[in-house]
Amino acid sequence: MNEQAQLKENKYLKQVFEYIQDGIIIMNHEREILMLNPSARRLTGWEVGQHVPFCSYCERRTRKPNEPKCYLIANNEVPYFLSKMPTYQGSKIDVEMSTALIYTDPKSNQQEFLLVLRDQTLQMKEEEARVSKLIIKKLIEAKEVEHKRLAQELHDGVGQSLYTISVALQAIESYVTNNETLDLYIAEVRKELKKVMEDVSAYSYQLRPHSIDQLGLVPTLKTLVESVQNLHPEMGISFYTDFKERCHPSVEINLYRVVQEALHNITKYARASKVEICLKKDNHYVNLTIVDNGVGFNQGNIRSEGLGLKHMEERVTQLGGDFLIRSSVGNGTQIKIKIPKWKEE
Repeated sequence: MNEQAQLKENKYLKQVFEYIQDGIIIMNHEREILMLNPSARRLTGWEVGQHVPFCSYCERRTRKPNEPKCYLIANNEVPYFLSKMPTYQGSKIDVEMSTALIYTDPKSNQQEFLLVLRDQTLQMKEEEARVSKLIIKKLIEAKEVEHKRLAQELHDGVGQSLYTISVALQAIESYVTNNETLDLYIAEVRKELKKVMEDVSAYSYQLRPHSIDQLGLVPTLKTLVESVQNLHPEMGISFYTDFKERCHPSVEINLYRVVQEALHNITKYARASKVEICLKKDNHYVNLTIVDNGVGFNQGNIRSEGLGLKHMEERVTQLGGDFLIRSSVGNGTQIKIKIPKWKEE
């Protein structure tokens, strides 16, 4: 290699040493730091001339007779090794360490080692976030399974039992003649029974509408919108869609829950006179937009709305989708959702 090429290579190696994110340390057999790059200094706070402290593994491990306390030096070359390393502040950081023997003085037999430290904190936080999302996903799925079971039990179990009582009451009523007091009592019982049956049906629907499994998302959303519109005639609710096909059940139930929660928030907090819900599809995504002209809120100071919005975002996130909300005081609220168009398998 000619001198010019050597200088160029040295220049590149110096740049790598200065800017690489991994901490690079040159230490001798006594763990004295001979050289370290800026990343190692930022990561540990160590300086040239100080000694690399022993990691948590080396402090605890059982050694063979005359074996160096440092696991890395004892093994000369270690591809990677996970442990906790003390810093100058006294705290410990999770790092991936690797080492290699790079020089041995032929006269004194003194050795120098290359020690590379990679911060595992961010990776561990990412793993914690991944596990947290997985737990949330499983909790949502378990919740929906339980809702489905309870809704089925209310509809097929309690609902059918109440219907049987209604039929029995009608049979008893046919045998009662010329007893005005008993007739009035039976009428009251029938009225109360009807109310209970309607309540059971409503609770069953709120837990999980049967139409979501039988007919799909669009018919169920139409029924939901009509129901809310009937309860709040002062508010105009429009539902637009070009969606006709079925999606994966997880997509359908979670989008339904998002619209359900959004309408609940609007009727409770927004004081809106107009709501537009739009469900569309393209080649790859299902797009849901919910817009109201209500009082809006300060996104930096979410209070009572926060939990419901958080649940909505969690449902979208677990489907691999994007959740965007825009709102400000006096300007209403806009929710935009985009999720992969999973077809029903």
